[in-house]
Amino acid sequence: MLEKGLVQVYTGRGKGKTTAALGLSLRAAGHGANVLIYQFLKPAELAVGERSFLQAGTIEGITLRTLDEPWDMFESMGDQQALARVRKAISEALKELETAAHEKYYDVIVLDEIVFCLEHKLASMDDIRCLIENRDPHVELVLTGRGASQELMDMADLVTEMRSIKHPFDDGAAARKGIEY
Repeated sequence: MLEKGLVQVYTGRGKGKTTAALGLSLRAAGHGANVLIYQFLKPAELAVGERSFLQAGTIEGITLRTLDEPWDMFESMGDQQALARVRKAISEALKELETAAHEKYYDVIVLDEIVFCLEHKLASMDDIRCLIENRDPHVELVLTGRGASQELMDMADLVTEMRSIKHPFDDGAAARKGIEY
């Protein structure tokens, strides 16, 4: 589908990284692309709206997968056993994704929250580098999450930083179902 696949990074402390990647996925699928959205650190039991919609099979051309490892953003970072399990699972997932990108099983592959995983040493930069370097040249990669390193941004063709100017969270508002998740 694509003459040349690019590497895109959506990062920053502002809202909208996953939302932008999902919008790109819808657009690509609308033009006949085969898209994989792989959500890291958003386990299957986490009720996120996009998953409910996509798992219903309502959009042809988009496959959604999640890392099959329990994760709690507030508790898991302090649990050494949970960290070891998730590091292993992420490494295995990235190897599978490298194969999928190399063999061009998909035209677009979204790695949702992988940038956060890199920042917190849950994923290896070497694994990401291999994925980028070994992908078919027509495969588009989209990496989302806070905390993109300069090294990752240098490997990317497009980097967008979401910057929060004002957000209701700053005033103690809770995340809203259907809007933030």
